[in-house]
Amino acid sequence: MSESTRTVWLKNPLGIHTGDSADARGGLVVAGSTILEAVPAGGSPSSPVDEVYDASRHVIIPGLINTHHHFYQTLTRAWTPVVSAELFPWLKGLYGVWAGLTPRDLELATTAALAELLLSGCTTAADHHYLFPNGLEEGIDVQVDVVKRLGMRATLTRGSMSLGEKDGGLPPQSTVQDAEVILADSERLVGAYHERGEGAFVQIGLAPCSPFSVTTEVMRDTAALAERLDVRLHTHLAETIDEEDFCRERFGLRTVDYLDSVGWLGDRTWLAHGIHFDDDEIARLGAAGTAVSHCATSNMRLASGIARAVELEAAGVPVGLGVDGSASNDGSNMMMEVRQALYLQRLRYGAAAVTPERALDWATQGSARALGRSDIGVLSPGTQADLAMFTLDELRFSGSHDPLAALLLCGAERADRVMVGGTWRVLDGRIVGLDVPQLIAHHSEAARRLLARHG
Repeated sequence: MSESTRTVWLKNPLGIHTGDSADARGGLVVAGSTILEAVPAGGSPSSPVDEVYDASRHVIIPGLINTHHHFYQTLTRAWTPVVSAELFPWLKGLYGVWAGLTPRDLELATTAALAELLLSGCTTAADHHYLFPNGLEEGIDVQVDVVKRLGMRATLTRGSMSLGEKDGGLPPQSTVQDAEVILADSERLVGAYHERGEGAFVQIGLAPCSPFSVTTEVMRDTAALAERLDVRLHTHLAETIDEEDFCRERFGLRTVDYLDSVGWLGDRTWLAHGIHFDDDEIARLGAAGTAVSHCATSNMRLASGIARAVELEAAGVPVGLGVDGSASNDGSNMMMEVRQALYLQRLRYGAAAVTPERALDWATQGSARALGRSDIGVLSPGTQADLAMFTLDELRFSGSHDPLAALLLCGAERADRVMVGGTWRVLDGRIVGLDVPQLIAHHSEAARRLLARHG
């Protein structure tokens, strides 16, 4: 029997969150790469299955979806000079280090980021890679190879920086590119790698870094290219007050006005952070269907502020979660990110308004909407079989009563099993086919070399 038709019943889980209202307490039936059936409590599958897996020790959730990351930053975690810096000085301190990235550095950094995400129950990740110094012109190609090797799904965005220090931008000149180079490579990558339709594993988006690192022309031309190629748009926006001030001084506009002026205010766009929006801007974003990736840990780490996630969602904005880069989060653990989002949003809106289920929905179906996908993020018949299974056997869970709430409130960090498209990618807490100790050794050495090159 081929794997495409083999059926597996994940039977009677300890707890389950499907993201919809169907009763699936009896578990799920997976057929090939998709969910075939949700089994109600006390029930059995409607037709015979090929395999039964006893899930009575496991809490099952949809595979988590990370909507904003910078994989390369795993090489510069907890770097002393910027440990207590806010965004602009943090960036200024690190740009010079990142300018020394090599293809091998990026390969190791991407592998480390994706491995950490996968172990935390994440099955789909979006990366925002905007650094293409000499020798790293094919950085996205490097990332595609790593994604395929690990068997995850990814939206890899061809980022860009074109506004260097000499022209009033933030990044050093060695990290910026000409507009023609950016647009040509963007089109090349979409043609080479972008998969369409349900079940896509690799997708390409276009992602100028931020208003303070690209020209208005690049923003506008990228939006036109994305519309012509039918791919998604991504950028940082409204992360800090400094950014708001930059937009006012350089463009005479607030951030959402600027977004609108360059043709980005629409449902093709998802924004990283989205903290400093006023009431009118939230309404405009919602009316346009523009999505926001809430990055709770990074926003706390850099003291950037608290996104108005509940109000954004109420206005019609798709809200997803992102771990952001591992130099402003210092980790790539998506389950920990859900917990941080739960707690940070409770500070703004109260405990009753932000339940564990709501936070999980941000990290699953909300994130899927942000990436323009309806085939992932929930565990319903016909959707992709992307799921994570956690056990509650550790001391931290002893005495807990609600299995689903315990994942967040008691601090789950590592999945026991993870399935992507019907294939097990994590078994017994280990990534199938990846030597993690060897990865750590090579990745750590690359991090040391990168800092040594910086001098």
